[in-house]
Amino acid sequence: MAAVLVAVGPAAHAHAAPSAADVQRQIDAAWQKLEPVIEQYNKVRTDLAANQRRSAELSRRIEPLGKSVEVSRTHVQEILAGYYKQSRSLSAFNVLLSPGTPPTALGDQLALVNQVAHSEQRQINRLSTQQATYDADKQKIDALIAVQQRQQAQLAARKTAIDAEIKRLDALHKQIAATEKAAAAKAAADAAAARAAAAAQTAATTSSTSPITSTSSLFIGGKCPAVPITGSGGVAAKTACKQIGKPYVWAANGPDSFDCSGLTQYAWASAGVQLDHYTGAQWTEGVAVSKANLRTGDLVFFYADHHHMGIYVGNGLIVHAPHTGDVVRMAQMSNMPYSGARRPG
Repeated sequence: MAAVLVAVGPAAHAHAAPSAADVQRQIDAAWQKLEPVIEQYNKVRTDLAANQRRSAELSRRIEPLGKSVEVSRTHVQEILAGYYKQSRSLSAFNVLLSPGTPPTALGDQLALVNQVAHSEQRQINRLSTQQATYDADKQKIDALIAVQQRQQAQLAARKTAIDAEIKRLDALHKQIAATEKAAAAKAAADAAAARAAAAAQTAATTSSTSPITSTSSLFIGGKCPAVPITGSGGVAAKTACKQIGKPYVWAANGPDSFDCSGLTQYAWASAGVQLDHYTGAQWTEGVAVSKANLRTGDLVFFYADHHHMGIYVGNGLIVHAPHTGDVVRMAQMSNMPYSGARRPG
């Protein structure tokens, strides 16, 4: 995480204070390093959820086996207690039958009970097999729990680092707030107009192909999608357009705020397609699409490691959640280094 930090110290006496544009460039550079960290956080969180489901399923599966082991152990203890009552040698066998005793230890001592009836011998063998099966499954659960604990520690560490960097970037934004007050006020008005426009059309049916129209500067060309289509891609794109004006919040996936992969996950969920909240996972969803064959609703990725993404809305435009301090908006796809596209569904 240290590599993400971009120090902004006080200007030396020989130089003028950094301009708003200079500070913004520092913010943009820092953000390009931070966003992949956020997406790795999303990946670890997704992996943790999957492991928690696997652990719960294993626990449910071995619960009846554990009960069967206890019943068999009680039965075998009764057999051996009766058989060795005269010899007063129960203590050694109680040790052998204690929970956690390796099944091989019990097997090694079967010669001591060679006078036990054949049916009783089978009871002992069954206990040994059941105990071995239970112990093997329990080891799997214990291993999963250990993985979960490591993942939870990773999440906590990454969250702390991300929060610290977000706080630092927010402080940088405040440095330029005075010079950009008028622009911020206009952006707020635009966002309100965008939300009002989206709210006015929320009642429209999902099959409607009519775009959302707005004079807000968050829209490019005054409507979104720029090229409306029918089908699931059209539904996903229109849902993304309705989020224009909502704030970027890292690790958020709606309905009131989003990060980049959270927005695309939310948009495609409205079309009945479930995506993971992680750019790396969404990069493997659906089918690859060439740049020349992009269609409204396609997932569009940027940068060599695909750490940023948006949803294509036609005419070379996307809807995306840019970064902290910004809001969901339309953008020219050519403004960022394109790395590929996928079509879910």
